[in-house]
Amino acid sequence: MHPALQGVITIIVGVGGCIGYFYFANLFLDKVLFPARGPNIGRNINRANMIRPWVFLFPAMFALGLYLAYPVVETIRLSLTERLPGGEYRFVGLENYQFMFAEAKFWEAMRNNLLWLIVVPAASTGFGLLAAQLTDRLRWGNIAKSIIFMPMAISLVGAAVIFKLVYEARPEDVAQIGILNHLYLLFGGSEPQQWLQIPFWNNIFLMIVLIWIQTGFAMVILSAALRGIPEETVEAAIVDGANPFQIFFKIKIPQIMGTIVVVWTTITIATLKVFDIVFAMTNGQWETQVLANYMYDKLFRANDWGVGSASAMIIMLMVLPILVWNVYNARKEMR
Repeated sequence: MHPALQGVITIIVGVGGCIGYFYFANLFLDKVLFPARGPNIGRNINRANMIRPWVFLFPAMFALGLYLAYPVVETIRLSLTERLPGGEYRFVGLENYQFMFAEAKFWEAMRNNLLWLIVVPAASTGFGLLAAQLTDRLRWGNIAKSIIFMPMAISLVGAAVIFKLVYEARPEDVAQIGILNHLYLLFGGSEPQQWLQIPFWNNIFLMIVLIWIQTGFAMVILSAALRGIPEETVEAAIVDGANPFQIFFKIKIPQIMGTIVVVWTTITIATLKVFDIVFAMTNGQWETQVLANYMYDKLFRANDWGVGSASAMIIMLMVLPILVWNVYNARKEMR
């Protein structure tokens, strides 16, 4: 079947299925289960209206349970078992976690993830806020915003390939195609550097890729927040003699602090799950291992489902408090 035809059929079936579900669900409630007739008409209508929201929510709740809740339960089960050669599973309790905690590669991944968590959200949010503030003052600010936001349209693997070429190193007697090495030699460097093989700094070079992508996201959200600041507060600060820095840090920042926190936590969650960039650029070599890459190695290379699932649980436990805190703050602001 042609992909275009397949896409059209999928849309028709999907949309038609949703319309049909809601139509027949209403019909079943109002005509069969709780008919609006007879002596109990008022009670039936009330019962139907009480059940109707849950009937409409059922497809979404079922999908969430199937694709989110079930995998979590299954991952917990696998993290407490050992897969035997015959395909059977043996309960081992916390042995997988003990083995993982005793492995140096796991602690390398934890250390690098913490470094990513410190650098990437702060840099992305900071650059995004700076870009939002500066582009709002430019006549061609919308063009600048489009250029800064453009990396968001690139996949993480595509961005990794681009930056791998930026960091590329060729022999000294060959023309350099890597921009960074070309500039390094142009400004007096002795020989081309293998940037992705230098411990610690190679992690920074990898982080730059995610910062480059997430800055556009932060800029768009924070730009909307800055434009929502009442002009009266800024004008009052100007009348009182505040300079641009005081207006920005003491007037604008406090009023958009809630948005900054949301952007920060969103980027933090994305950073915790980083995998594509590390996998495509270093594959966890030269002390660049992160938790998601460690999990992939255990699950699909070592075929160790127990330890791989245990590392997945560690990632989930690290993400969960941030998600809960983010939802709590969002609900707090809505009150």
